[in-house]
Amino acid sequence: MEHGSIHAADGTRLAYQRQGTGQPMVLLAGQANNHTWWNRARQDFPSTITMDYRGTGASDKPDVPYSTRLFATDVIAVLDALGVGEADVYGTSMGGRVAQWVAARNPTRVRRLVLGCTSPGGEHGVERTNEVRRTLIGPQARAALTDLMYTPEWQADNPGPYRVLGDPNMPPHAVRQHLLASNEHDAWDALPDIVAPTLILHGEDDALTPAANAPLLADRIPNARTHIFPKARHAYFDECRPLASTLVTDFLTEDL
Repeated sequence: MEHGSIHAADGTRLAYQRQGTGQPMVLLAGQANNHTWWNRARQDFPSTITMDYRGTGASDKPDVPYSTRLFATDVIAVLDALGVGEADVYGTSMGGRVAQWVAARNPTRVRRLVLGCTSPGGEHGVERTNEVRRTLIGPQARAALTDLMYTPEWQADNPGPYRVLGDPNMPPHAVRQHLLASNEHDAWDALPDIVAPTLILHGEDDALTPAANAPLLADRIPNARTHIFPKARHAYFDECRPLASTLVTDFLTEDL
């Protein structure tokens, strides 16, 4: 895997990782996570580009406001630096929110779009319950997050370590800014501007980002289709391998 870094327009250093050859696919991780979110699934795809969001991994961690629009701008900066004119984009969780802006505001840069376990945000998005929010506070938070990601059966057969529970080396200000960026996301008005064929994936029992968001996105984005994974939770892309990766690969390679 190639590791490198580029500088965004504001001077922030952004780390990226590139692997394979062929049509590139950008993989965008969830909130407060770096590229290791994709450690298992990325091997299923022939050519991938990941990045560490500002505030995570090997990227700079400026103490300034973050937003999903800013993260999307950072994605384009990485593609520009790598000389990638057009890519497929697969974003999950907050990465799906970022991907919405990438596709809506840069239609010539996205060939096909995959949105996983994500939400349009704003007043139209279906949010997690207050009960779920309470479980993510305090000493039990990591265990609660693990249960929101994976079913008990899968955890029993796959004891970890899990790479989707947050970057442990993030400073507190970056964790806070990632939370605000995800919570303040609202791409509802921009979704009809997405022209890339779109596949929407979601776990049926996702309580972190409820599956009710999938049909909202599908109805709002032209030329979108949906697949729901029965009984799966937030990390469907991990627990439901290889089916999830096969569905993505078939979507990216089929004639539309």
